[in-house]
Amino acid sequence: MPPFAVMDILDAVQRRRDAGLDVFSLCAGEPGGGAPTDVREHAAALLQAGEPLGYTPALGLPVLRRAIAGHYRRWYDLEVDPGRVAITTGSSGAFVLAFLAAFGPGDRVALARPGYPAYRNILTALGCEVVELECGAGERYQPTPELLDAAVGAGGPLAGVVLASPANPTGTMVDGPELAALCAWCAEHDTRLVSDEIYHGIVAGDREQACAWSHDDRTIVVSSFSKYWGMTGWRLGWALLPEELAGPVDALAGNLALCPPTLSQHAAVRAFSERSYAEADAAAAGYRAHRELLLERLPALGWGATAPADGAFYLYADVADRIREAGDRDAVAWCARLLDQTGVALTPGADFDAVDGVGWVRLSYATDTATLRAGLERLSAWS
Repeated sequence: MPPFAVMDILDAVQRRRDAGLDVFSLCAGEPGGGAPTDVREHAAALLQAGEPLGYTPALGLPVLRRAIAGHYRRWYDLEVDPGRVAITTGSSGAFVLAFLAAFGPGDRVALARPGYPAYRNILTALGCEVVELECGAGERYQPTPELLDAAVGAGGPLAGVVLASPANPTGTMVDGPELAALCAWCAEHDTRLVSDEIYHGIVAGDREQACAWSHDDRTIVVSSFSKYWGMTGWRLGWALLPEELAGPVDALAGNLALCPPTLSQHAAVRAFSERSYAEADAAAAGYRAHRELLLERLPALGWGATAPADGAFYLYADVADRIREAGDRDAVAWCARLLDQTGVALTPGADFDAVDGVGWVRLSYATDTATLRAGLERLSAWS
């Protein structure tokens, strides 16, 4: 399993901080505000009270599964059976369980390129054949039924399709009709759709988020407390499961991890309070303001094409001309030199696209406003 190139950048970031040097980290997809107040206070109260916090059921606390079902009623007007909600150790745990339950060795599973590398790496480790769909500006960096038809024509049936909307690293989204078309294609071709919806709640522009279960509850929907609620280190996510996969995922979960983090589960119930929603919405509004600031400053950076930043908190940009002008071999070397000379940390595109990503970078604007402004000033001066 290949390592993330960004880890070298993060190591260099830490060395700079240890040395007392300036760092403007625009590389990590990590909300800077942390968990909502109600979540933090409930966790502290549980610890103060000396609660035993032992194992929970493998698929999570029933009260949390019911709360997540209520969240889908609130956001999407969907009635979700709590028995089909699986609490997991982050969305990463959800993908491992979902891929193990849904696919077998040799199964062909399609996903977008550029895209989040863990999909590809986990599927490859499980013996699946990863079919990368070259998704560019013409497709708004998202899979389409036409690309899926071409993949079937070139190599045979697809057992699965992984969709992320909003996506990492591009931030692009599929809208309701596009999602409906993908769901219909998968149903027609007996293909399992896995819909990564962890950035829901963090959207911009005129594209509305849509849940795959609004079209077909045979899909696997993955989400998380990490992004909208800012709870990255709490390591808590979930999956909505088709009926036939609930039992297999339960068995797998019990064997692989026993249960998700117990303290995080108890505290996460409070993520669905009115105050928690209000705080998370305020954080999302801050990301939208950061997006506008970034788009305003973009011409001064001298970068090339960018993916539409529909949601999440990323800008994916072509910096191939800047790399050539600097005499660097690729975005990895360019990002390393950028950090060394300016203190600004970006993520090389090679992590997300092993073919064309050598000339691209991802900028995360999930940081605080002061860091973003200072980082953009240094980037503009350096460019």
